[in-house]
Amino acid sequence: MSTTLTGTPAGRTAPRRAVRGLTWLIWRQHRATWLCLLGVTVAVPLWIGYQRGQLAETLDAAGWPERPAPMPATGDQYDLLMMLLGALPVVLAVFLGAPLIAADSEQGTARLVSTQSVSRRRWLAAKLGWCLTATLVVCAVISAVHTWWWEPYRSVLSYTWLEGSVFDNTGPVLPALALFLTAAGVTIGVLVRRVLPSMLITFLFAVAVETAWGMVRTYLAPSRTFVYPLEGELPARLSESYELDRWVANADGQLFGWGSCAEYTEKAQAACIADKGIVDNVVEYLGYDQMAAMQWTGAAVLLAGTALLTAFVVWQAPRRAL
Repeated sequence: MSTTLTGTPAGRTAPRRAVRGLTWLIWRQHRATWLCLLGVTVAVPLWIGYQRGQLAETLDAAGWPERPAPMPATGDQYDLLMMLLGALPVVLAVFLGAPLIAADSEQGTARLVSTQSVSRRRWLAAKLGWCLTATLVVCAVISAVHTWWWEPYRSVLSYTWLEGSVFDNTGPVLPALALFLTAAGVTIGVLVRRVLPSMLITFLFAVAVETAWGMVRTYLAPSRTFVYPLEGELPARLSESYELDRWVANADGQLFGWGSCAEYTEKAQAACIADKGIVDNVVEYLGYDQMAAMQWTGAAVLLAGTALLTAFVVWQAPRRAL
């Protein structure tokens, strides 16, 4: 008499997973990357917090803000931190975005999608969702902690608010820039379908974008103009401003270049000023109070680019051979 076993044999019960299906598969495939990102998310804020504590102790010992802060208030570690934060979006784009789909295409793993019950578009959306969510979380946490450090101590730190080291690494800009570059890396990987070429092209593209971003940063808000007497002191309202240009002007408002009367002698300079009737300094600037609006405007542009690139990948990838 024969017996057919239809149940699971004793002692071979499959372990129950908290995460199953496509989510588990993506975690399994990229677990080393996710663990590295988790390490960065924990280690960098701890490093920032330590440096903030060191700075606070130094300033307290000097009697700041009642007394001048020692200069420089920070050491080489702060410069290193700024360099690492500036490189973070590029690193994520090259090592997370570019290989995301390109590695599956190159190794043939992506062909398995066609033989499974999960559609190719759902598989792609899940991978993109994990990738972009991880990028957002890592950069949002680091940006928030860096903002927490920089904001109260900005007057003693060596970088001004419109420099990339501050503007791009505080508020919403860091996560938005990282999302855009990572989405660009994914797009390049989908089109090139080879890991190393995709990573190289993504690196070059990311460097070009960051260079261009530095050029357009000052156009994210309308500039302001302030006029004050020629012999007057620089007004306090301009102490945290970013100066775009400077002129001198006569009583009729006619502008002359800042060096128009840069003569060799004081007598010749005075004669030039009198001849042109120059009485005022004119400064074109961006104010610190514009920083938040500029950051959100820039972030909106970058997020719009991210959405377009992501939509292109979701539309295009299922139509290409895997």
